[in-house]
Amino acid sequence: MSDKDAATTKQVRNAMKKKSFQCNVCYVTFDNNDDFRCCCQRSHHTQRLLKCATVTLKSKHRRHPMIHREENGQTFRCCVCDLTFTQITYLMNHLRTHTGEKPFFCNMCEATFSYKSHLTSHLRTHTGEKPFHCHLCKAAFARKNHLTIHLRVHTGEKPFHCSMCVATFAQKGQLTSHLKTHTGEKPFHCNVCEATFARKYSLSSHLRTHTGEKPFHCNMCKVAFAQKCSLARHLRTHTGEKPFHCNMCEANFAQKDGLTSHLSTHTGEKPFQCHMCGAAFTHKAHLYRHLRIHTGEKPFQCNMCKAAFAQKGYLTSHLRTHTGEKRFCCNMCAASFARKDSLTKHLRTHTGEKPFECNICEATFALKGTLTSHLRRHTGEEPFQCHMCEAAFAHKVSLANHLRTHTGEKPSTVTCMR
Repeated sequence: MSDKDAATTKQVRNAMKKKSFQCNVCYVTFDNNDDFRCCCQRSHHTQRLLKCATVTLKSKHRRHPMIHREENGQTFRCCVCDLTFTQITYLMNHLRTHTGEKPFFCNMCEATFSYKSHLTSHLRTHTGEKPFHCHLCKAAFARKNHLTIHLRVHTGEKPFHCSMCVATFAQKGQLTSHLKTHTGEKPFHCNVCEATFARKYSLSSHLRTHTGEKPFHCNMCKVAFAQKCSLARHLRTHTGEKPFHCNMCEANFAQKDGLTSHLSTHTGEKPFQCHMCGAAFTHKAHLYRHLRIHTGEKPFQCNMCKAAFAQKGYLTSHLRTHTGEKRFCCNMCAASFARKDSLTKHLRTHTGEKPFECNICEATFALKGTLTSHLRRHTGEEPFQCHMCEAAFAHKVSLANHLRTHTGEKPSTVTCMR
């Protein structure tokens, strides 16, 4: 037996007595001879490219080092998570997920990355390069996975399925956000107010209501927006693009909500319902306007007098009482009007048209307000309440007459000249 073999034998015997085995190359100790032989000897003596990529592991029972050449000589295995790789370079890249190492540095900022490919993608944020082009439209992207996601806009593919409902999504992040609608989770908190959000971008958008920031600028005019989607909608006013198509007729729309509203003309659906009176509307904006009847809110104020209105259109019409403008003219007589709806009502005096029909009896009316008043005869509804007593009335004029019993006011009389 050579002196070297005798020294090795003596080392092993001493290690067995101490119940530990130490590698004479990297000095790492092991609890048993199997780990020592499996890990150290194979790693240090099989191939030069497997040079002790040591990582301090909290668990002494994990094998050392993390690189192992499999018995078949074809794959490399990670001893932390047991994943296998066909090339040593793939395994070395993978090990950074355990060590947190980020050896790739951006020379234009302080960003660091675990993978060279991530650095390459990051550099394009500095150069503006977009090498991945869509073959179906003019869109271009800095990252290949962004192009892959974009192509689903054309193909309609939605590979991510919700396990709790039938919803499907084109992006994994959309599915993750959707799942929070089932769990009610809102992990993103505003540090200015108490608002919470299910999505990070919703929080980012919300924060701009506090800061007033408008980072999205139109490159065709000077308008800026707080939301990216608002800029996208605005750009269509320049391009004339109408990407939303009705599948029941040839109508096209610049905005998605315009198409949604239009579809109700085919289906007759009125999905927006008032929780105070049950009235239903085809448009969400119409419901909001209607709610002001109940709340009494009048957010549109005249800057020339103290008048206030529930709808913007009413304010626009009112302003003409100050300017004297009457832009809506009757083509059957000399009458002119400040408001378009006033002209529409006037024309019915010429045509005799009564388009508003009672669905309970056969009565028809020229004005919608007249039909509304008529319906109260059937329903018994009395929405106009006196604020000085408990009296209620079906018509506003009846309430006005009643209020005079409290104020003592006597309406002026008109003297007939004979």
